[in-house]
Amino acid sequence: MKHITSIALVLALAFCLPLGGCSGDEPEPAASDSTTVEEEAVIEEAAEARPEESATGKPAELVEESSAEVVEETSDEPLLLAQADTEPVSRNWQFTENQHYTRMVPTQPTVGGADKIEVAEFFWYGCAHCYDFEPHINRWSESKPSNVRFVRIPATWNPLVMLHAQLYYTEEVLVKNGKIANPEEFRANVFEEYHKRGNRMTTEAAIQSVFTRQGVSADDFTNTWKSFEVAQKLRVAQDLARRYSITGVPSIVVNGKYRTGAAEAGGYPKLLELINELVERETLR
Repeated sequence: MKHITSIALVLALAFCLPLGGCSGDEPEPAASDSTTVEEEAVIEEAAEARPEESATGKPAELVEESSAEVVEETSDEPLLLAQADTEPVSRNWQFTENQHYTRMVPTQPTVGGADKIEVAEFFWYGCAHCYDFEPHINRWSESKPSNVRFVRIPATWNPLVMLHAQLYYTEEVLVKNGKIANPEEFRANVFEEYHKRGNRMTTEAAIQSVFTRQGVSADDFTNTWKSFEVAQKLRVAQDLARRYSITGVPSIVVNGKYRTGAAEAGGYPKLLELINELVERETLR
């Protein structure tokens, strides 16, 4: 009897970084060694994982849903798992999964609690696309639905980007503590510092000068810059970027479940429409 030989076909999936975004592979100036983050915070890592592509091109772990919660020992902002997955009510949706957005399975943690639908923007102050996207996302956040929480998460994929992430969280804590009166103006000034004034902010001293010009005292800056609170926020940002498989900015993640960007959506106005649709999907669950 003749034996029939079966031939297995192997399909290669080509992974492309989104157009209209800054990639973690793009070379940038190295940051000063004096600006490393204090290793005070401890984040529990999940036991079950599989490789994913990280911003550096190296394998990273994707945590199973049963162990997806991040533990923050003394943080006031615990990470909580998003609500359980269910299919939203059937609608004539404008956007399509795997074409305009990617659904993450399992659903990953969010920065805040499950009381609101969280929209997270991953960004970098040095990214020209993030700079261009800023007025669009600002207008959207001003009129977002009442059941939506908008958060920003800085990219952390190399020393300079990590330094700017530390800048962002120092800024965030100083705003919370009343040391920065106008956070919108401050944020705009940081973007202008990099993209208009040519200050790449590659050292702690260069970054402190930005805060000083905005009326922040040297003591307030130093104490916050080196604080446990800022270090812990940096660790959380790193963990979420890994869980969400963030490889370029600006990237949007809705409720720890949907990841997208301007390239997938078809431009910034379409991206805002897509965000609204994904929020609606979550609202109808």
